[in-house]
Amino acid sequence: MLGAGSAAGLLGVLGASGRTNAAGTDPREHYVQPAYAKGLAPVKIKSVKAIATAPQGSNLIVVKVETTEPGLYGLGCATFTQRAVAVVTAIDTYLNEFCVGKDVDNIEDMWHSTYVSSYWRNGPVLNNALSGLDEALWDIKGKRAGMPVYQLLGGKARFAIPCYTHANGNTPEAVADDVQRIMDRGFKYIRIQQGGYGAVGATEQKPDFKAAGFGGATDNYMNERAYLKSVPKLFDAVRKRCGEDIELLHDIHERVQPMDAINMIKALEQYRPFFIEDPFSPENMGWFKQLRQSTTVPIAMGELFNNVNEFRDPMANQWFDYIRCHVSQIGGITPAMKVARLGEWFNIKTAWHGPGDVSPVGHAAHAHVDLAVWNFGIQEAVSFNDKTQAIFKGCPTMKDGYMSVNEVPGLGVDIDEKEAAKYPITTKSNWQVRKFDGTSIRP
Repeated sequence: MLGAGSAAGLLGVLGASGRTNAAGTDPREHYVQPAYAKGLAPVKIKSVKAIATAPQGSNLIVVKVETTEPGLYGLGCATFTQRAVAVVTAIDTYLNEFCVGKDVDNIEDMWHSTYVSSYWRNGPVLNNALSGLDEALWDIKGKRAGMPVYQLLGGKARFAIPCYTHANGNTPEAVADDVQRIMDRGFKYIRIQQGGYGAVGATEQKPDFKAAGFGGATDNYMNERAYLKSVPKLFDAVRKRCGEDIELLHDIHERVQPMDAINMIKALEQYRPFFIEDPFSPENMGWFKQLRQSTTVPIAMGELFNNVNEFRDPMANQWFDYIRCHVSQIGGITPAMKVARLGEWFNIKTAWHGPGDVSPVGHAAHAHVDLAVWNFGIQEAVSFNDKTQAIFKGCPTMKDGYMSVNEVPGLGVDIDEKEAAKYPITTKSNWQVRKFDGTSIRP
């Protein structure tokens, strides 16, 4: 009865036909469809190509996706600096053929179909190509929506992005001096290293393998014992000079044996590191359970993770505190957002790998994700020389230790291809570190 009465009342308002009101007019005649409800016309991929350049010395690879809409294109970072030529070939030869004619809006489908299109799951070369494609499609989607990409990811969770930068020196005192200078620039997070990773270059001692003529002429030497003893002294000197408020980070870079790394990290507890990065190589992931049981020092890991499944079990087991993925290594913004969302459930924060061999487009992709995810942890700071800024318009900017992006649609970075061509890439990729007897050390 109630249903019948409601229907009768509705007919009484609209009339027997359900279309007119008491005045005899159809209220829908005055409805104006808002712009958002009209949708966007389909746009297809016209071409996919690689742009290679090296304005700061490191090889940078950018993917450019051109569309059937005149003037609309997207950019993404595909930089695998150690094997850059192979990535260029993968993009220009295979990715272009695979993508032409596909809908630019279907990012999720494009990611998965590209990921499995070579049958064997992607390694670093194909993953970087895929990352460039993925970021370029997000760039296009932001431009089509008239929004910065972070808005499409949920909007801002913070006003800007806190970053850490790097302090260095060949002695603890020199590093402390560098930390003080960086603090004066407004940074609240600083990674401290004595010499290169593993204190490489901090000693003039000549190893036996050099005298024996073993290895390459440019191979570096690492004294593991000296390094392990130097790090607690380094933290002690910086804390005494710079105080307790500054957040200090350190990167082991997987260069010592697992038990040695555990013992050294335990010795650092009194200095309250913000995190210690990459204690174990990917071949030694099983040691994380013992590390977690041995120390309360926060751990960052994941720079060398390649397949999107590698971080699942370590995150679910809460073996580390910061996920350190190289976004172009794991496939771009699409998987990075999934990693970040998974981390939120396990109280694991983001700390994307952002070295100098990531293009400004890649740094912008990091920043848009950083702005949007709640469980952001920290971001590696950026520094672009004049040559790079002449090539890449709209680079992310740094001020008082914070990174910001352009408030324009898409990722906010454009490229001058003629300017980029002035700085060709190279094939030099040697980065070899050895023990005293010449045994190679895995980074």
